[in-house]
Amino acid sequence: MIVSSTGAKPAVGQTNRVPVSDPARQIKTAAEATESAESRDGFYLRAGVNFDFSSKTRFGDKNCLSTSPAALYGCGRGNNGTSLGTEGDFGTAAGAEIGLGYFATPKLRLETSVAYRPHYSFEGNANFVQTSADQPVSADFWSMSGMVAAYMDLSAYGPFRLYMGSGAGLHYVDISNFRMTFPRTETIVPDGQNTELTVMLTAGVATSLWDAVSLDLAWRYVDWGIVETEHATGQVVWKDGRRDPLEIDLAETRAMLKGQGFRASLRYAF
Repeated sequence: MIVSSTGAKPAVGQTNRVPVSDPARQIKTAAEATESAESRDGFYLRAGVNFDFSSKTRFGDKNCLSTSPAALYGCGRGNNGTSLGTEGDFGTAAGAEIGLGYFATPKLRLETSVAYRPHYSFEGNANFVQTSADQPVSADFWSMSGMVAAYMDLSAYGPFRLYMGSGAGLHYVDISNFRMTFPRTETIVPDGQNTELTVMLTAGVATSLWDAVSLDLAWRYVDWGIVETEHATGQVVWKDGRRDPLEIDLAETRAMLKGQGFRASLRYAF
């Protein structure tokens, strides 16, 4: 029997190669997509919402020695041992913000923005010595602010890019319905409007959603400056109506408005 050989040799050590995804490459690609969405052509438009939480504050006289017009609180110590005044806070407020920005460098962006907060509610207690009962104080106000800020992009972690920034601008406040309630009377303090310097520090994270749109989440600290009532006529009203309201020429009172908050916005690069 003759066995013939075809001369074919089996392949040794040859296997089919299946592409394997590279996690590091995927992360790099996602980061590049985020950076591209944020810096497209240099300019971007940002729109979002704010949720601000105010710090404890205190309303006191601009000049406690004033007699004409009369200081609301006066000088000295109250029934809790602290200076005469009203301690409380402005609570939590939601607002809207829109900004226009420009990438000065691949990592540095400059932005100007306008924010509107339609409603804050002050709640506190006065400490006059004439009574030990609760002396609740309330007021309403709204505000607008314009700010110029600089943001520096930091490290990227996958599709997320960290950043930090600071800014300064002007803050307009309109305060109204300032009422102080006592056991038998209620004092109505004059309204007020004023414009103050405001400063801000922030840190946040941004990520690309699609094409030229990115999501921007940030936590910030803001000093909005002073909230002030005007020199005007106030009233003392008797709850039982046994006397006509007493009009009083009142001097200015003021409180500092500071706090921190959360901002969520969308950025569109164009």
